[in-house]
Amino acid sequence: MAGYELFYWPGLPGRGEFVRLALEEAGVPYRDVAQGPKAEGPGLVAAGLSAAGIATPPFAPPYLKHGKRIIGQTAAILLYLGDRHGLAPKTEAGRLWTHQLQLTIADAVSEGHDTHHPIASRLYYEDQKPEAKRRAEDFCHHRMPKFLRWFETVLERNPKGSLHLVGARVTYADLSLFQLVSGLTYAFPKASRAALRKTPKVAALVQAIAARQRIAAYLASERRIPFNQYGIFRHYPELDL
Repeated sequence: MAGYELFYWPGLPGRGEFVRLALEEAGVPYRDVAQGPKAEGPGLVAAGLSAAGIATPPFAPPYLKHGKRIIGQTAAILLYLGDRHGLAPKTEAGRLWTHQLQLTIADAVSEGHDTHHPIASRLYYEDQKPEAKRRAEDFCHHRMPKFLRWFETVLERNPKGSLHLVGARVTYADLSLFQLVSGLTYAFPKASRAALRKTPKVAALVQAIAARQRIAAYLASERRIPFNQYGIFRHYPELDL
């Protein structure tokens, strides 16, 4: 199936990476509009947000264009892709549970971002360093471990076994947990190591996702954008508490 166009800011993994992982695992062709040698840049991404005549305009990237559909919000995009490409259960209860997991991952991503921008996204990190340190201390000592312990519990209670969050097959929630933990490991190497030592099933899931054939090929390719100091997950040693 072709025809997917992913719009996200160039040079950033960000929230767009959760969508890329699903598309890569599904093995479907897609165009990453602002990335690569023929990228059309941030202007096109921004233009799509304010294009006249769109009845359902996205608030911010990422957004996915598929035919006449324009879908914003990472969790909504994954809900759409998961149903179409076997990355979500077939039952309504299973799809809702997978969506709930994704929304919780989104909460953790937002809290991770807010460690370095606790006051306002439009301000530089340097403008809010004291507040960032307080926020990061709470995140590293309390919130990050709490999120990871919850995912550990989900894995333990999966009736189909602890290899996946939902059922016996990989879902987009597994892929997204991989990306969340990868981002936390980049941003907070010391704090994440301590948390993962207490959540071995989460750590094992992350390793298993990285070893999947299509994901491993993607991670080794130029399409995979490295974590950097402009994205959601940023490494400031003083915040790794």
